[in-house]
Amino acid sequence: MSDATIPSAAVPAAKPSRSGTFAHILYVLRENPVTAISFAMFAFLIGSAVLGPSLVPYDPLATDSVNALQPPSFAHWFGTDNLGRDIFSRVIVATRLDLIISVAAVAMSFVIGSVLGAIAGYRGGWIDIILNRILDTIMAFPLFVLAMGIVAALGNSVANIIYATAIINIPFYARLVRAEVNIRSEAGFTLAAKLAGNSDARVLAFHIFPNALPPMMVQVSLNLGWAILNAAGLSFIGLGVRPPTPEWGIMVAEGANFIVSGEWWIALFPGLWLMLAVFTFNLMGDGLRDIVDPRRRT
Repeated sequence: MSDATIPSAAVPAAKPSRSGTFAHILYVLRENPVTAISFAMFAFLIGSAVLGPSLVPYDPLATDSVNALQPPSFAHWFGTDNLGRDIFSRVIVATRLDLIISVAAVAMSFVIGSVLGAIAGYRGGWIDIILNRILDTIMAFPLFVLAMGIVAALGNSVANIIYATAIINIPFYARLVRAEVNIRSEAGFTLAAKLAGNSDARVLAFHIFPNALPPMMVQVSLNLGWAILNAAGLSFIGLGVRPPTPEWGIMVAEGANFIVSGEWWIALFPGLWLMLAVFTFNLMGDGLRDIVDPRRRT
């Protein structure tokens, strides 16, 4: 009689819904409250980018000379600029453009840098030497100055800002992946995968590269914030997005001319939104590392 009851009591119930990637993400968020806060802030930025343009109370491009330079009020939460445009609406709408520039540039540099660094670190030889010399050439320039030169040569469009930001970020990923792959190319699990009959491409893609992802995720979070600052800096000096397009760097540049005369809100609120985005990405680094780390899944 006891034999009939032992299996049902001894064998635990299966938990398929908590054994996958989603359950692992929830575990990481519960374990680290700072990571949970950063992901909540990121969700807020994504919501502002996706839904903001359809929810803002005013047209971000509409001018109203009667209400120009109005301080923050119930009608205009962040006040108005010198042309009477609602700053709150412009700040929210600018979120989409700044996030597109940042994410697209970092994604492009991540893919290109990862492929180049993985090949150089795994193969070595003349491929590694040539790649290092190219990366040394890029890193020899002050990166923001190099981005200025690229945008000035190609033209200050959104696409060229993305290309310039991606180019100056490629060395970070290429060198990081090269070092991680080079360390693990002769590791025990790599040799075991080769002995099992896996091709070099499969060993690199499915065995070595996943173990190189954790430090890269930290770099991704830092570069996302830096890419936004880079785009804002280019706009601030007149080489970025062209007015009257809502963009945080342009708004800060326009507001800087009115700080002395007392209209502080024109530059303050776009600057705070820019700071919030960079702060959010910097906080996300540890969480992204823990999510992609294969060792954390055990």
